[in-house]
Amino acid sequence: MALPPDLAVLMVGVAARQAASPTAMIQAHLPPVHSMPDWFAPAHGCFNLAVARLIATPVCGAQE
Repeated sequence: MALPPDLAVLMVGVAARQAASPTAMIQAHLPPVHSMPDWFAPAHGCFNLAVARLIATPVCGAQE
């Protein structure tokens, strides 16, 4: 479903004004803030490594 032409033009104008604002211009030249490794894509591939190890470890005396 497409937007009405008037609303689309209005939204483009707002986005252009926001992008040209002094704050946006300054923030565009700032270095990335996240220098730490990505917490949502860890190298081991588990969301929670401790829980993954707990689940994968067999319980003593458990029968499969």
